[in-house]
Amino acid sequence: MVLTGFRPRRLLVVVAVLFGVLAAGVAPAAAHAALTGSDPAQGSVVAHAPEQVALTFSEGVAMGNDSLRVLDPQGKRVDRGKLRNLCSGSVVKYGAGLPPGLPNGTYTVAWQAISADSHPVSGAFTFSIGAPSKTAAAVPQQQVGGGLVGALYEIARYLAYAGFVLLVGGAAFVVACRPAAARVRSVQRLVVRGWALLTGATLAMLLLRTPYTGSGKLADVFDFGGLQQVVMSKPGAALLSRLLLLAAAALFVAVLFGAYARLHAPVGTDADGTDGTDGTGEAEDTEDAEDAEDTAKRRKDLTFGLAAGGTVLAAGLATTWAIAEHASTGLQPAVAMPVDVLHLLAVAAWLGGLAALLVSLYWGPPVERTAVRRFSRVAFGSVLVLVATGTYQSWRQVGSWHALTDTSYGQLLLVKVGLVAVMVAVAGLSRRWTGRLTAAAQGANRTDRTERTDRTDGTDGTEPTAAPAVAQDTSAPSDTEDAPAADTAGSGGPADPARVAQLARQQAALTTARKKRIRDADPVRRGLRRSVLTEAAVAVLLLAVTTALTTTEPARTAEAVKAASADRSPDANQPRVLNVPFDTGGADGKGTARLDLDPGRSGGGNELRLRIADPSGKARDVPQVEVSFTLGAKKLGPLPVALRHSGTGHWTASGVQLPVPGRWQLSLLVRTSDFDQVTETRNVTID
Repeated sequence: MVLTGFRPRRLLVVVAVLFGVLAAGVAPAAAHAALTGSDPAQGSVVAHAPEQVALTFSEGVAMGNDSLRVLDPQGKRVDRGKLRNLCSGSVVKYGAGLPPGLPNGTYTVAWQAISADSHPVSGAFTFSIGAPSKTAAAVPQQQVGGGLVGALYEIARYLAYAGFVLLVGGAAFVVACRPAAARVRSVQRLVVRGWALLTGATLAMLLLRTPYTGSGKLADVFDFGGLQQVVMSKPGAALLSRLLLLAAAALFVAVLFGAYARLHAPVGTDADGTDGTDGTGEAEDTEDAEDAEDTAKRRKDLTFGLAAGGTVLAAGLATTWAIAEHASTGLQPAVAMPVDVLHLLAVAAWLGGLAALLVSLYWGPPVERTAVRRFSRVAFGSVLVLVATGTYQSWRQVGSWHALTDTSYGQLLLVKVGLVAVMVAVAGLSRRWTGRLTAAAQGANRTDRTERTDRTDGTDGTEPTAAPAVAQDTSAPSDTEDAPAADTAGSGGPADPARVAQLARQQAALTTARKKRIRDADPVRRGLRRSVLTEAAVAVLLLAVTTALTTTEPARTAEAVKAASADRSPDANQPRVLNVPFDTGGADGKGTARLDLDPGRSGGGNELRLRIADPSGKARDVPQVEVSFTLGAKKLGPLPVALRHSGTGHWTASGVQLPVPGRWQLSLLVRTSDFDQVTETRNVTID
């Protein structure tokens, strides 16, 4: 397929912008830690005010005194305002004390925390003392980490990953695959922009950290008190360390495109960029054998120093993610963090090197086939590392096969695996183009050697001549294109500096256009450029999915939360709650009865709480109310319950006996006057 009107840079920009739009519209990111239990349980009704409210989490969290608030039905805070650390062993638990003598009603618990992998978590639930009631407690509707601040933070996170990939991968491409690229402007811009992108995104994340984990107000980026607290936290320390490493990386980039680039200048070119001639066409004898040996040694030493120093810097930058993301908590963190560092380095070597190769192919001199072959080997090795580390990370974060399809994390992971498979397939196509490029180059070399031999031996019927230093360019422009320069040389008058500069720019443009025509005329290189561009486009999407994975609750944690939810479901330790509307048919005969059977298990020890309310929800007394249970399958019952009036509209019964588990029928008799009464029945499952 031939592409016309093609704009590779525009395609990459469009794909990146599309991801930014998608990221701005997604829901707040789920985090690693999750609430797995509470005491009192969510939605429960307790007979007496508890001494404290306790929360249990799946992973470690950071909380302060204001992280857990208990609000009464009027919305007033009633907890003691001091957080209690109740952690024991692997159990992560925090609580807040309550004063004695709290009145009956529905209480709201609002909480927020910072997960050990830097993500904010928050939530709210209610419990009731005595009986449920209306509540005026105001709970924030926007989840922490959401809104505009959350979208900006996630975009900054994506840009940070992109900058890391371009900086590390681009520099690795220059040092390991194509040293000559240190003098290519497009590659220089790619690496420098990667450094600037990573630095800017890191600063943005550091400033956004306070509103991202707290109020959610964008104006709080200027809260320097909050910034001080952020720097003292683990995620803030990681971001600050990244900035310090980027300062050292700036020196690395300066050496790479300075001294290293000058040492790898083409033969016959001085350090200042001149061609080393004396103006007469005769090359000056500026380097003897000793100078050449010294230059080779300096190249080797500097290459080794840059490779070692660059590896340390790249590993350090990758570690700033590992210590503040999913790898730092959960299962086997001592193994997971080094594996995560290797995974990030492999991603950068592959995708960043791919970006450097892409800009070299489109906006630079022809790329040597040896450089393409070297990068092909680096990319293949990176894929092997990604497979090994990705397999371990998948096992650690997913844990089971069904979690791959039943959780958001597993589904995103499947998408990532699919994109990697597409990239590997396209990379295979690029390798075939590379093979054709090598074969074509070898064939051209053999033809050139044959022609040189023929000319030297005189077999072509001419006198033997020396082989030309540079092959003639058959697609070069005509002499009229170079006429401006010739006119200047032969004018005989004083040269106008402005005119000379203009003609020099025209000559440079003509030379660039001629080189581009020669480069684009090669079908093999054209095919290689298009396959590499396809890889880069898929890589942008792959990086987006990877960023989404870092902000998504791992499948193993999601499964643990589901299991904990099942454990505290009505079948386990939640009271059976029934709301039974009734109408006796007389005046004031309408109302609602709420029955709570706690814990709702077979045997003794059950407590029954009954509340009668009028249509407005206000508790009211009635002349008579009775409750009984019948299990028809076992021919048990009816078993009456001895109710005790405990307050206006409230009745309780302790030690309710339900001998065996099964589907029991509850009968409720309500009499509102001497002549008006009704009996309502409901089914309730007892374990």
